[in-house]
Amino acid sequence: MPIYDLIIIGAGPAGITASVYAARSQLQFLVITRDIGGQAALSGDVENYTGYQFISGPELAEKFSEHMRKYNIVLKENEAVREIKKSGELIHVATDKDNYRARSVIIASGKKSRKLGVPGEGEFKNRGLTYCATCDGPLFSGKDVAVIGGGNSALDAVVQLIKIARKVYLINNTDRLGGDALLRQKLQETGNVNILNNTEVLSISGERFVNAIKIKGPAGEQELAVEGIFVEIGLVPNAGFVSEVKKNPKNEIEVDMHNATNIPGIFAAGDVTDVPEKQIIIAAGEGAKAALSVFQYLSKNRFENY
Repeated sequence: MPIYDLIIIGAGPAGITASVYAARSQLQFLVITRDIGGQAALSGDVENYTGYQFISGPELAEKFSEHMRKYNIVLKENEAVREIKKSGELIHVATDKDNYRARSVIIASGKKSRKLGVPGEGEFKNRGLTYCATCDGPLFSGKDVAVIGGGNSALDAVVQLIKIARKVYLINNTDRLGGDALLRQKLQETGNVNILNNTEVLSISGERFVNAIKIKGPAGEQELAVEGIFVEIGLVPNAGFVSEVKKNPKNEIEVDMHNATNIPGIFAAGDVTDVPEKQIIIAAGEGAKAALSVFQYLSKNRFENY
C-alpha cells in the first residue's frame, strides 16, 4: 500500500484549490471525493466571486474542475470516507471502497443539507421534495412550489424559481428574512412570491408525489397546495467520519490560522471548519492556505523518504 504525502478529502472549492497548490508543490497526493464541485455546484447565480461579474454555480464549479484536471492528480471519485485515524506518523483513511495511508490529510468535505425533520419529509424525498433548486428547479415549470428557509440559500432558491414556477411560497420561521440585501430586493421586485414569516412547517403530504404542505403561522394552521418543496434551512458539517479532531458545538472542525487541527498532520479547510462566513471565495482561499501549511509541515518534520 503506497504512502502518500497528502490525502485531500473533498473536491469543492477548498479541496480543489488545495489540490492545485499541492500539485504545484510537487507533493505525492490523492483526492478522495463523492463528487466534484461541492456546494458551489449547487449554487445559483454567483455575483461575488472575484474575476467574474456573473457566473452560475455549476459553471464556476466546472472552471475549478478544469483547473484541477490540468495536473496529473490521482482522483478517487464517488468514494465516501468512513474513518480517519492517526497511528504513529501515519494517518489512515478508510473509505467505502478502500484503505489509504498518508503523512498528512486535508479535510475539505464541506457541508450537507440540514433535514427539516417533519412527517412526510423522508417519504417524499425526490418525489416532489428536494434540497437543491439548481438541480431540480426546472422540473417544476409552471407549478406552485414552496421554499423553506429564510437565509441566503433559501433566497437564492426563490430567485431561481421565480423564473420557472407559477407561484413560490417562501416559508420562514423567524419574523424577518436574513440573507443578502440584494437577494431580498430581487424578491420584492417580483409578483409571484408569497413570503410567510413566523411560520413553521408541520407536515408534508401527497399520494405518489407531493401535493400539499401543512403550516402554522400567525393566522393559525393551513394547508398549501404545492407540487414542489425545496428545503433550504442551512447546512451541517460533513465531519462525522473523524472523531479525533476537536470540534465546536456546531460540529465544525476547529482550526488555527494555519488550518491545523489539534492532531498534528491533520488539517482542514472550507465550510467543514469553524472559519466564519461560508463563502465560495473564502473556502478557496482556505484550501490554498491549508496546502501551503501541509508543505511546511512535511518539510519541517523530515519524514523518512520525504
